[in-house]
Amino acid sequence: MDSIESARRVTAALAAAGITDVVLAPGSRSAPLAYALAEAEERGELRIHVRIDERVGAFTALGLALGAQRPAAVVTTSGTAVGELLPAVMEANHAAVPLVVLSADRPEELRGTGANQTTRQPGLFGVHVRAAVDVPAGTDPAPYLARALAEARGASGPAGPVHVNLAFRDPLVPRIDGAAGSAGAAPNEAGTEPGSATTTSTVTAAEITTASTRTTTTPAPSGDHNGARTVVVAGHSAGELAAVFAQHLGLPLLAEPSSNARFGSSVIGAYRLLLERFGPRIERAVVFGRPTLSRPVAALLARTDVERALYLPEPQAWFEEGRRPERLISTIDELLSFAGRGADGWLSEWRKAGARAEAALQLHLADEPVLSGLHVADAVWENTTDNLVLGSSNPIRDVDLMATGDWHPLEVYANRGLAGIDGSISTAAGIALAAGIPTRLLVGDLTFLHDAGGLLLGTGEEEPDLQVVVLNDSGGGIFGLLEHGNPATLERYGSAVERLFGTPHSANLAALAEGYGVPHRLISTVDELDAALEEPISGRSVLEVRTDRAALRAMHARVKQAVLDAVGR
Repeated sequence: MDSIESARRVTAALAAAGITDVVLAPGSRSAPLAYALAEAEERGELRIHVRIDERVGAFTALGLALGAQRPAAVVTTSGTAVGELLPAVMEANHAAVPLVVLSADRPEELRGTGANQTTRQPGLFGVHVRAAVDVPAGTDPAPYLARALAEARGASGPAGPVHVNLAFRDPLVPRIDGAAGSAGAAPNEAGTEPGSATTTSTVTAAEITTASTRTTTTPAPSGDHNGARTVVVAGHSAGELAAVFAQHLGLPLLAEPSSNARFGSSVIGAYRLLLERFGPRIERAVVFGRPTLSRPVAALLARTDVERALYLPEPQAWFEEGRRPERLISTIDELLSFAGRGADGWLSEWRKAGARAEAALQLHLADEPVLSGLHVADAVWENTTDNLVLGSSNPIRDVDLMATGDWHPLEVYANRGLAGIDGSISTAAGIALAAGIPTRLLVGDLTFLHDAGGLLLGTGEEEPDLQVVVLNDSGGGIFGLLEHGNPATLERYGSAVERLFGTPHSANLAALAEGYGVPHRLISTVDELDAALEEPISGRSVLEVRTDRAALRAMHARVKQAVLDAVGR
């Protein structure tokens, strides 16, 4: 049973049980439920209420259950989105309100592997639910729903909340005219499935050099790997070790912005676009940190014809033994031997292509008539000398595409543990206060609205030096770059896609900032943006850049084509 059929059986069970109100917070893994609910609403079987904040959504469902005196449901994607429901679930528990939590999840094979936005969701609500069921991917959810809904109504005791955790495998969108739902997805914008280790090693460059000398006389059992076409992938929190390692061996470095390794002579700009050309030639991959940003990297690390090694010098919170097939390496000696020095001309070939890609990006953006997320990402990276915090969704991926290796902020932070959009303003404020370092935060409008309460500062409280740059496209732009933006999907589900994924709004960010006493400035041009970013960060402020997400998919297609033309296919 595919994910869409499973979701349709969920909505059928809800309707059969007399549940007429479902609150939905947008997300990717929960997409099958969104489409199935849209179909059910078209048939008049239920009403959907869209809320971008899961905590708000859960309390809305609680109110619906109270007001109607019957169960109401709330739907979320995976990760921290599920945790946001806890306050409402606790209230429903103690007030005996039949709140039905439907959380989307990754399938079992991805749990404990570091897959993006994946944690152990079953049992998350503990004693506060009457029943908690975990529905495996591909399994008929109807019997699970029947049990949970009975308990919500009080089959074994007082009525109360229940948790139904639903695992979904790709594809996550309906098949249109016989085509696979996942076909045509923008290849560079979704989070990876298999994650990799988060590393905080303190190995130094001198230790790498010393270890390298030792390994020239003591090769690994698999033999001498010098001259191989190896790449170094630096995911979140990889640290400078990844950059030193790649530079020492003359290997291309594919570094995410929050790796804090995106510098040095080996770093490759716009690497995710170059993987289309260079990917088939890669023989070996060494992974530092935990990559979570792009599908091309995920595809590379999933290839069985590529020898892959994860540098895992110490236990990691995300990692569960035996859940991944890659070779685990815990020492620099062994890692150097595995990687070997790069093949003649391998790094220079990547660097030339990277330089051409970066030039093509700049030329193309100069010709774009309106500001986009790529313009903003480029300006933010180049003009940040202190701390930089990157919000999830499109902003961090825009920076991943635009950031060059000849400049690096003091430190780059991002909440990539579960990659949620919640709490970003508050996180950045804490970072700014921790050491008194001016901090810049780049977020989208939904991320900003999700944590707008983080702007509230009590009288007499210390004010952080925090500038929030908001890319406001009046909704969730990333979904237009994924499967949901395919023309065939939009033809059938266009209004539902816009409402349930695009989640359009008309919030006045200037008025919101003013209400919290935070200065706000609207930016309309690149020159205005550069000028504003060059000013010292003192106290709190909000810079808003408005863009149009309707043209986002086409713009990314033009950018990709320009890069491929520049480097040659």
